[in-house]
Amino acid sequence: MSVCKPLPHDAATLHVTGAARYIDDIPTPGNCLHLAFGLSRIARGRVTAMDLAQVSAAPGVVAVLTAADLPGANDVSPSAHDEPMLAEGEIYYHGMPLFLVVADSHLAARRAARLGEIAYDEAPAILTIDEALAADSRFEEGPREYIRGNPAEGFRGCTTVIEDSITFGGQEHFYLEGQAALVLPQENGDMVVHSSTQHPTEIQHKVAEALNLPMHAVRCEVRRMGGGFGGKESQGNALAVACAVAAAATGRPCKMRYDRDDDMMITGKRHDFRIDYRAGVDADGNILAVEFDQYCRCGWSQDLSLPVADRAMLHADNAYWLPNIRITSHRLKTHTQSATAYRGFGGPQGMLGIERVLDHLAHALGVDPLDLRKRNFYAPATSAWGKATPTPAHPVEPHPEGAEADLTSRGVTGEVQEDAVPEPVADVPRQTTPYHQPVEDFILHEMVAALEQSSDYAARRAAIADWNAANPVLKRGIALTPVKFGISFTLTHLNQAGALVHVYQDGSVHMNHGGTEMGQGLFQKVAQVAASRFGIGIDRVRITATDTGKVPNTSATAASSGSDLNGMAVKAACDTIRDRLAAFIAEQHQADPVQVRFEGGKVHVGGEVIPFETVVAEAYMGRVSLSATGFYKTPKIVWDRIRGTGRPFYYFAYGAAVTEVAIDTLSGENRILRTDILHDCGASLNPALDIGQIEGGYVQGAGWLTTEELVWDATGRLTTHAPSTYKIPACSDRPPVFNVALWDGQNAEETIYRSKAVGEPPFMLGISALMALSDAAAACGVDYPALDAPATPERVLAAVERVRG
Repeated sequence: MSVCKPLPHDAATLHVTGAARYIDDIPTPGNCLHLAFGLSRIARGRVTAMDLAQVSAAPGVVAVLTAADLPGANDVSPSAHDEPMLAEGEIYYHGMPLFLVVADSHLAARRAARLGEIAYDEAPAILTIDEALAADSRFEEGPREYIRGNPAEGFRGCTTVIEDSITFGGQEHFYLEGQAALVLPQENGDMVVHSSTQHPTEIQHKVAEALNLPMHAVRCEVRRMGGGFGGKESQGNALAVACAVAAAATGRPCKMRYDRDDDMMITGKRHDFRIDYRAGVDADGNILAVEFDQYCRCGWSQDLSLPVADRAMLHADNAYWLPNIRITSHRLKTHTQSATAYRGFGGPQGMLGIERVLDHLAHALGVDPLDLRKRNFYAPATSAWGKATPTPAHPVEPHPEGAEADLTSRGVTGEVQEDAVPEPVADVPRQTTPYHQPVEDFILHEMVAALEQSSDYAARRAAIADWNAANPVLKRGIALTPVKFGISFTLTHLNQAGALVHVYQDGSVHMNHGGTEMGQGLFQKVAQVAASRFGIGIDRVRITATDTGKVPNTSATAASSGSDLNGMAVKAACDTIRDRLAAFIAEQHQADPVQVRFEGGKVHVGGEVIPFETVVAEAYMGRVSLSATGFYKTPKIVWDRIRGTGRPFYYFAYGAAVTEVAIDTLSGENRILRTDILHDCGASLNPALDIGQIEGGYVQGAGWLTTEELVWDATGRLTTHAPSTYKIPACSDRPPVFNVALWDGQNAEETIYRSKAVGEPPFMLGISALMALSDAAAACGVDYPALDAPATPERVLAAVERVRG
């Protein structure tokens, strides 16, 4: 079979030679026009006058369009129709597009866009979480709340209670290829759209809506993106719509791409959060009650903020049994870029909250955070694909004298209730999430034990303690953190996919599906599925560009579901053709179609072995259809997001990471020294691609929590809007010792070849870097570091000083 083999990326050679074609590489007609937006220079207010005479008179300018010139809906929102492409008088953030310049070159359009003379009636902007709370500025009338058990009763049974908050920033996607679109007008007013998008159907829909056309008049094609990470799920709408409107107005092809500064100023980021928490344990270290208040800064429009905030709530438990829990989510509206989808889609934010709680509780108890984590894991897997073993006992040693001292810093209550009598916990299985989904496939007990051994965790932790005792300036830290990440779209109807497969009479296979390729290797994985279904080599399968004219009504390539959904859809289409071939050749040889086998490029029937291409050619001559569509919808999904109950996820993906760091206590400078990862991909479709995703996900996650800092000034202007002011991890920031291994197992659910999603789950392995930095800072004194993220040198230094009291 072609699956489960570490084959190279299908476009690897094209990538390294520079021959891979992206939107900006597509040859454009000689009469192609280029577009640029004129942007607002205030964060909130009204446009009182807009003089665009100099813009229109600028060299190369063909047209200048405002909201009044648009033929259809002035909206590029993916959800609530609250996101005008061009401002209609009201300004909602610094960088909001006001007008559209159409010129004969990219440079001419950009130069002209700066010449607009705009008069504003400026108003005070709501920029921060606290300002939004004070103004009650929200996207829902009040906070959303999920409750399981009785937190108040749970706290009464606790012997130790902690209380604090953690603040962590957003993140710029920083894809290598910026946002781009090219629209080619066709006869009858139709449009062909080339877009760097993760969601071709949404582009098709928004362009049709903007031009008052039916969707069949718009075709969107995507061969590949130079990175997406969620930033091309909805953010490409504005460029595609702008190009389509200009193409309709001028009758000429139109192209638009943001320069990096414009890209960072206009587009949304990861949602930044503040999480206030209160948590308590009994004398044995069992968590009895947790309360989270999640404050999510959403920006000026709704975009995808509601499902992002939902997923943050759904991952507030991560890998832990929390019998009594309240999760309250505030979706706050501010005058900043509209925060959007980003790898993990709220899951990292929710998961970071509980990992902070475990870290803080361990410090209060004076125990190894890993021991406390293991004690509070969900029960082991009970499915046929998992080992049903008793929950291992991980005794928590009593904290040393005074370890709970001074927990009042930064609002920690340090509530120690020595005489508390534990109350009985509700009779709920130790396998049930706060949203009442059973966790039937939990394998972290075995995975963490294996990683502890392979990474030599215990010995290294002891060595780090000795190092810290002997070195007053440089301190080291280590942390092992787990990941349990739910796989499926939480908007249930998106869990579907289609495919189109052709087998040509020479035995070659041509395939399309609804997923998009953004460097993650989806096309190669799905090609491996097709090759395996027909029993042929991967070289005989060709996937071409994602195209809404071939596979309609596609879901976004997001939620880590690309291989799960599209792999199964392609399997269905291939199996339809294969069954036709088997029935045809079996009839020719008086054999049972069930006994026909496709393997090694041959067809085995009735004791004979026939080349695959020969069977195909004969079937063609026999007038057998060699083309089929395939469709797949994820089973078992039932979800009520209002009540917060059901089964939003088909299964969970698991992983664990050990990170070791060093900090300079004089400056706060820090380094990742070593990382060991064990990750669960089920039966991996392609181990080489999956390991690449794991390595990249970890580095990106660690970057979010250490170096990547978004800063807005008091006027709402993003000051970190270029590579010179925004620091993503570089090659030198990777751990010099970086060990990644795949867990040897299979998915308990019937996914494509029992594999598991790998796009988003590894991102949260980077949480171990922040916890390791916290561990290093804690070595400087007695107090809890309460380290916020990103853990820049300034924040690390502040944490060190806080610990030293």
